[in-house]
Amino acid sequence: MSDAPPGRRESVWQRPVRGSRGPVPAHSRDDIVAAAIAIADADGLAAVSMRAVAARLETGAASLYRYLSSRDDLLDLMADRVAAELRPYPEPDGHWLDTLLRMARAQRALHERHPWLSELNQRASAIGPETLAFFDACLGVMAPLPAPPTAKFEAIAMMNGIAVLFARQRTAGGASPFAGLDLTPYPHLVAALTQPPAAPPATDLFDRALGGLLRGLLAPDPA
Repeated sequence: MSDAPPGRRESVWQRPVRGSRGPVPAHSRDDIVAAAIAIADADGLAAVSMRAVAARLETGAASLYRYLSSRDDLLDLMADRVAAELRPYPEPDGHWLDTLLRMARAQRALHERHPWLSELNQRASAIGPETLAFFDACLGVMAPLPAPPTAKFEAIAMMNGIAVLFARQRTAGGASPFAGLDLTPYPHLVAALTQPPAAPPATDLFDRALGGLLRGLLAPDPA
């Protein structure tokens, strides 16, 4: 009997790495996850199926079910495997905001390397050990702050959301969204776009946007 709450499937990390029946398979769970990630990196998440992964490993799809009960298990394992790329976490030896920004930059780079990862944020998934370790590391950086736990979890969520947003912009390219449009009816927009370019800010927009959000969530209220 499963220990999962009603309406939720049991986490793949709560089950044995492989089934006890049948011959010893030629590939490990790690092999399966690595093959799935390679497919997703090359062709997107939609291309990842048990059949496609089995073909890449030159085996039958049925053999994969000795390790996984469904494609959902595979997606959970993929997300947690790439989360390991966030290691090593920076040492919290400076200002808490500087450390969190370094961790957020690593998240952004992770999503740029694996654009399919953001799609997994829109599905119900089990949280794996690497994801838990990243949460724990973030909370460790924020431990000296007097902000309540709710605000700290909100800060982690904002780090992830902003990282995904900027990674998508990077992978989508830098073309202007106004190119080729007749902007005559929109004088304020025309004025803004025709102003001489200003000197670039001293800090990246990613750092400025996320830094402002984190300070607002976590810094002591002056009032």
